[in-house]
Order: sequence, then C-alpha cells, then structure tokens
Amino acid sequence: MTRIHLILILLLGTNIGQVLAQRDIPDNLPKFDNKHLHFGFQLGMSSNGFALDHDLTKSDSLIKLETGTQPGLVIHVVSELHLGPYFGLRFTPGIAFAARDLQYEYFSTQPTSPIVKTIESTYIEAPILLKYRSMRVNNFAQYVMVGFNYGFDLSSQQFTDNNVDQAGELIVKLKRMNYNAEVGVGFDFFLEYFKFSPELKFSYGLNNVIVQEQTTYSAPINNLKARNFIIALNFEG
Repeated sequence: MTRIHLILILLLGTNIGQVLAQRDIPDNLPKFDNKHLHFGFQLGMSSNGFALDHDLTKSDSLIKLETGTQPGLVIHVVSELHLGPYFGLRFTPGIAFAARDLQYEYFSTQPTSPIVKTIESTYIEAPILLKYRSMRVNNFAQYVMVGFNYGFDLSSQQFTDNNVDQAGELIVKLKRMNYNAEVGVGFDFFLEYFKFSPELKFSYGLNNVIVQEQTTYSAPINNLKARNFIIALNFEG
C-alpha cells in the first residue's frame, strides 16, 4: 500500500506541474537558485517500527513475537549546497523522538494479553542526502533524494548495569548507534517570501540494534533493524 500511495503522490505532483506550466504566473524568489547555500528548518511526524528476525524456540513457551509502530516527532535544521541546476547536497542535523513496540505472546491455559515492551528513543541525527530536482516550472518543482543517516540514541540503556526497569521488569536494550539508508520524494513550492517543501521519506536501518543479553525477551531476537516513515514540512529561505 505504501508503494501505491507513493505512486499516486508522484502522479499528482506531475499533474500539478503540468497545470502550472499552462498558466502565466509571476515567479516568486527568482534568485533563489542562484544561491550556493541556503538554510531552513524541518518539522515532521514519523511512524516508527522494526524489521524483526526471530527464533521462537530460544524462549520457553513463546508462541508469537511481533513488532508494533508508534508515532514520533522530527525537528531538523536544513542546509543545502547547490551542485548545479538539478542537484543539491543536503545536510539536515536535528533531533528525533521515537517509540516502538515489541509484543510477546506466551502459551497459557488461561486467556492472557500479550506482553508489550515499548522502547523509547531520542536520536541526535545527522542525515546527508543527495537531492535531484526537476526543472522549475513557474513556482513548482519535484525532487527525489537518497542518502545516509547516522543516529545517536540519547535514551539508550546499552551500557546500563541494571537489567530491570523501575517496575522490576526486564529491559529490552538497544544500541546507541543507529545507521540508516534513506530515500524520499518531495515537492518545492516557491512562495513569496520562502520555499515550502512537503516531503515523504523512508528510512531503513542497516545495523542490528538489539543488545543480546540472552534474557527471555532478547534471546528470541536474531536481528532487529529500525524502519521509519516520515512526513515532513520544510521551510527554506
């Protein structure tokens, strides 16, 4: 479904560009592309989850292990170096708040609810993205981007000696370092005083983030990687 939504958005953006091309509209920010470097900020919402590889036989009576998504918030600074009329190098450092669920279901003769472990993270992020933008038509353009994002989790309990939380329950620990490949699409709208750019971005974790302590919750997990979907609004001057 995500791919279908992405295709529909691209088709909609193409139609908008064709309609604008047929109208005589004064150009806003006519000297914007003459700048070698420009700045802005980004606000976004995210849906955060995991890609999970597990082995149920590594934990007694475990019959199901699933992941769940949680919403998050993204606040980034935007800087872009123009590499020509179509290419740009974007560096967007910032902070991201995320939470994700691991749901454990154990065999029982009585009806029971799954045990849900919610893992909260606060990332300091440093994404570097190569952007390709279409030709500007009046005050509209489309773009795609691909790149790499390094994240450092300030909330990680990777090196915590205590392996239980305040309620006395075992903690599922994640590593502090997170490496993601990212790909996205967006639309540039040149307004009178600034450029407004909504974008969609997918982030795929490259490294296994589980801290394996062979507890009842970590032992069944062979591999755990971040998966994020971000809807962001960029404001650039």
